[in-house]
Amino acid sequence: MSTELHQLGVADLSARLAAKTVSSTEVTSHLLARVAAHEHLGAFLCTDAELALQQARAADERRARGEALGALDGVPLAHKDIFVTTDFPSTAASKMLAGYRSPFDATVVAKLKAAGTVTLGKLNCDEFAMGGSNENSAIRPVRNPWDAERIPGGSSGGSAVAVAARLVPATTGTDTGGSVRQPASLSGVTGIKPTYGRCSRYGMIAFASSLDQAGPIAKSAEDCALLLGAMSGFDERDATSAQQPVPDFAALLRAPRDGASAGRPLHGLRIGLPREFFGAGVAGDVTQAVRAALAEVEKLGATLVDVSLPRTELSIPVYYIIAPAEASSNLGRFDGVRYGHRAAQYCDLLDMYRKSRSEGFGAEVKRRIMIGTYVLSHGYYDAYYLQAQKLRRMIADDFQAAFAHCDLIAGPVAPTVARRLGSQTDPVAEYLADIFTLPASLAGLPGLSAPAGFGEGGLPVGLQLIGNYWQEAQLLHAAHAFQQATDFHLRTPEGHA
Repeated sequence: MSTELHQLGVADLSARLAAKTVSSTEVTSHLLARVAAHEHLGAFLCTDAELALQQARAADERRARGEALGALDGVPLAHKDIFVTTDFPSTAASKMLAGYRSPFDATVVAKLKAAGTVTLGKLNCDEFAMGGSNENSAIRPVRNPWDAERIPGGSSGGSAVAVAARLVPATTGTDTGGSVRQPASLSGVTGIKPTYGRCSRYGMIAFASSLDQAGPIAKSAEDCALLLGAMSGFDERDATSAQQPVPDFAALLRAPRDGASAGRPLHGLRIGLPREFFGAGVAGDVTQAVRAALAEVEKLGATLVDVSLPRTELSIPVYYIIAPAEASSNLGRFDGVRYGHRAAQYCDLLDMYRKSRSEGFGAEVKRRIMIGTYVLSHGYYDAYYLQAQKLRRMIADDFQAAFAHCDLIAGPVAPTVARRLGSQTDPVAEYLADIFTLPASLAGLPGLSAPAGFGEGGLPVGLQLIGNYWQEAQLLHAAHAFQQATDFHLRTPEGHA
């Protein structure tokens, strides 16, 4: 049986743990060995076998005592290295924070700990979550298990690859401009970015404070629902945390819609297709896979309607003004004085700042800090940053106009399948790959990526579903119905079964 333990998703593993047909210790030992055997993928930055097995044994003991346990008790997972943790280094995959250990856990980590999960380790990402390829990690790039010469997507590339390669049933990620959805799509797994404010940002190493949001990555929508329920909730330590009740996402995912039948579980659901998401900029293989997935959704009872998001193209310049502006402010704390890398040799305080930051930050982080400092500088604030904020509101208004005609919005996650490692040297061209994920991020809306088929070279393609504010349950329900009718989310990369 142990040879198939890594194929179990969160829901299946939870059921087996509850039935006592497998122990958390057995699963954890199996997965730790698997992580070690797949080190070449670069997904994990660190593990702690002793700690993980200690947590697994504690979960098994709770079960043996007959305690009332939640669905996640004893389930192993791993965290993106953007969340600070007391048990592991918290580096944001940057030389600037090499070896740093936090005195407290991020709220998302603490909530999942309280749910009884077992932490295997910390996961690789683009440095300070800045990037869409996971090539910007200061430690090493992450490789896509579908083709080790391809990117997995970023910045939560390690999180997506750990699930795709079946190293762990679920992971945490963060999404600023698409960093949960895009790697989920390119790596063939499921990921959801909830409404901004649904999950606490306390203890998340900040990139862009008005955009950063935590989200789970797992095999299926059902697994994501279980994690999201545990991760969500108001946190008084986070000023951006929303006082919204947390639904039972897993129960709502299985609840039938009014008038639905077994064969048509999405009866009455209106799905909007923005014409801007299906233009010439999308590769033919991606369009074909997404259209085929939408045809399947239509068979399940959903109605497809045409909508428009006219300011989609403007989301790129808007995002790459606002996000760097906030990054330049947030990363000002890393100066080599209070914490962070300090240069070994310097002449005076200013020289220490200059050398420490030059040595500690990578090229992409420096680029975004410089852009952000420029757009916030005197004489440019009104011309760039203020205008970008006005357009951001208009992009959000476009969504509300579309939602007057539909319940969900669908389209591709990325315009192409995963590109080759090192094949993109133009940062502006790289930014263009975020065209379909940025609008929802700027509006603060929830978005989900579900495996929807395969494109060129047998590489995964994701279907993006976007919901209105606080409608994560509806997103998860639709994705679950699609996954009950298809098996894309169950496919495993060759050599990783």
